[in-house]
Amino acid sequence: MANKTVDPKLLEILVCPLTKTTLRYDAERQELISDKAKLAYPIRDGIPIMLVDEARSIEGDAAGNTAP
Repeated sequence: MANKTVDPKLLEILVCPLTKTTLRYDAERQELISDKAKLAYPIRDGIPIMLVDEARSIEGDAAGNTAP
């Protein structure tokens, strides 16, 4: 089975490749969230995929965003 954890030391040094800001770890979705870029980078088999082309847009996502 896939590893469902990410090394905490790795999380401390990773930043968004687009904005160079810190990332937030979403353990449930296995993603690293860049709030500034509104992107979610997937974590596959315990490895963060830090490619903008692989990231999911979280613009308008229900997580934390308010309705107009």
